Amino acid sequence: MFVTNSEVITVMKARTYGRHLRESFKSIGRNGWMTFASVSAVTVTLLLVGVFMVLMLNMNKVATDIEKDVEVRVLLEVGTDQAQVDEIEGKINQLSGVESVEYSSKEQELQNLVKDLGDDFRLFEQDNPLYDVFIVKAEDPRETGRIAAEINKYDHVNEALYGEAKIEKLFNVLEMSRNVGFVLIIGLLFTAMFLISNTIKITIVARRREIEIMKLVGATNWFVRWPFILEGLWLGILGSIIPIALVTTVYYYAFNFIEPKLQNHFIQILDFTPFIYQVNGLILLMGCLIGAWGSFMSVRKFLKV
Repeated sequence: MFVTNSEVITVMKARTYGRHLRESFKSIGRNGWMTFASVSAVTVTLLLVGVFMVLMLNMNKVATDIEKDVEVRVLLEVGTDQAQVDEIEGKINQLSGVESVEYSSKEQELQNLVKDLGDDFRLFEQDNPLYDVFIVKAEDPRETGRIAAEINKYDHVNEALYGEAKIEKLFNVLEMSRNVGFVLIIGLLFTAMFLISNTIKITIVARRREIEIMKLVGATNWFVRWPFILEGLWLGILGSIIPIALVTTVYYYAFNFIEPKLQNHFIQILDFTPFIYQVNGLILLMGCLIGAWGSFMSVRKFLKV
């Protein structure tokens, strides 16, 4: 029975990978306190990242809901006839960036006012002071001001209102909140990478003689590097277990408490599923990446023999 070169190479590769796995597990076992310190650093950091991520994604959802609720109320001049109303509606529909146009007569506007503020406003049914309006929504909420300015130029339009000062301030606050959240999450990830890198570096310093000997007998950089990368990977996975469990539990109870209170509001938070699975997947992925990358960066300078 003959064994081909490709089969020999496959067996050797399998043994090499098996050796890397065994060495990574042995290193975790041999360096108990270092392993504990690394896992603790990852756990604390990923827990903070997970909490910030849940908060920021829900804030982004709320911000998106608020932005979608921004609309232009186009007040038509008193005495505008149906032909003129149709003409204005056609012009608005032709504007670039307009998502929807809805007509509301002054009678409908009064009914909405009574519904929202009480029956006292029924007194105005005899002499309705309200305007016929078009309710216009933009595809991109930030285009609301431009669309309102265009509509204001039309004949028979009294005014196009969208709360200019408040809306612009709202957009600025939402944008700043998103940017701050993104910077915080990135900062926490780099902190975790730095902590893991330095913790594993201590382990590598203790084994630098072993690395030097391996290099002197002809071991390639990647042969030396793989056990440490795998070790960082396991540390990242171990460090992500507690954050995943805590984030899932806390969000489950928070969702069940908050969601019923928002039933009749246009603002909603993200559903428990599939959101929590996505967050948990990201936490696990970040744990693996920062662990492996931290190890990779730590071992790099010890390979220059």
